[in-house]
Amino acid sequence: MKKIGFLSFGHWSDSPHSRTRTAADTLLQSIDLAVAAEELGLDGAHFRVHHFARQLASPFPLLAAVGARTERIEIGTGVIDMRYENPLYMAEDAGAADLIAGGRLQLGLSRGSPEQVVDGWRYFGYRPDEGDTDADMARKHTEVLLTVLKGEGFAQPNPRPMFPNPPGLLRVEPHSPGLRDRIWWGAGSNATAVWAAEQGMHLMSSTLKNDEGGAPFHVQQAEQIRAFRKAWAQAGWQHEPRVSVSRSVFALTTDLDRAYFGADGHSTDKVGYIDADTRAVFGRTYAAEPDVLVDQLAGDEAIAEADTLLLTVPNQLGVDYNTHLLDNVLTHVAPALGWR
Repeated sequence: MKKIGFLSFGHWSDSPHSRTRTAADTLLQSIDLAVAAEELGLDGAHFRVHHFARQLASPFPLLAAVGARTERIEIGTGVIDMRYENPLYMAEDAGAADLIAGGRLQLGLSRGSPEQVVDGWRYFGYRPDEGDTDADMARKHTEVLLTVLKGEGFAQPNPRPMFPNPPGLLRVEPHSPGLRDRIWWGAGSNATAVWAAEQGMHLMSSTLKNDEGGAPFHVQQAEQIRAFRKAWAQAGWQHEPRVSVSRSVFALTTDLDRAYFGADGHSTDKVGYIDADTRAVFGRTYAAEPDVLVDQLAGDEAIAEADTLLLTVPNQLGVDYNTHLLDNVLTHVAPALGWR
């Protein structure tokens, strides 16, 4: 059995071929897709975060809205770039969204990926400490967030407050119990997966990772997952670790499916550079008739290792068509693989 959710990058463009022409279109359709996914029986609705781009960027209003419109489905991010975040303000927003959703938030964080502007986090008021990299800064922001989410008091109260305080040091409010144990880290390498386990964060592994040995993408990703689980056990955490992987999966059941994605049936892994020094391997797209797709996915080692599969959706094709794509996987693929 696997949890199956969707992951939307939330693109919009003023194009006659796009069903999401504005930011409002994308935000409102994201809510509607989450509602439809819950009705289908999916387990998760996740949203990517990119700054300075025509994509979803401010996750917490969206997460809160989805939480208010749904009852069961997990709600998350994949991922929030921690180079841009004030961890205390983020703890307030995350706590509020989680309380509105009744404790269903699964918050994915990361050091971030190459962005639309150079050092965009500087425009948000952040810069690494002397001798640190921007990745170091992201991890430090994350460590502060994890500490604050425990709900322990740390701030000295005003002796003459406007309103009465509870006794002792004060914490960030609102506090949502249990949220600390539902934080995920988007790891691009084996080492960062191990670091995530040491911090007690679940592992979120995407459709690309650092190329560490030249093996096929799904094999390298499976190795990353095993390294994560080993480090988790060594760290002695009491709650169970979770692992998600993202995939582009299209079961072709109509002529329209074949027109959109039929050419992806011959997709293979690709290798490229996400920055000047980092060689990465990008996973293939799966697009085929359902019986062929079942055989292909059965050979994906990383999917087999993970407990959660996030299906990337082409959100610009609209809510109805994406609901159809998700239903195709649930109906024609998941049962044959034992995921349902």
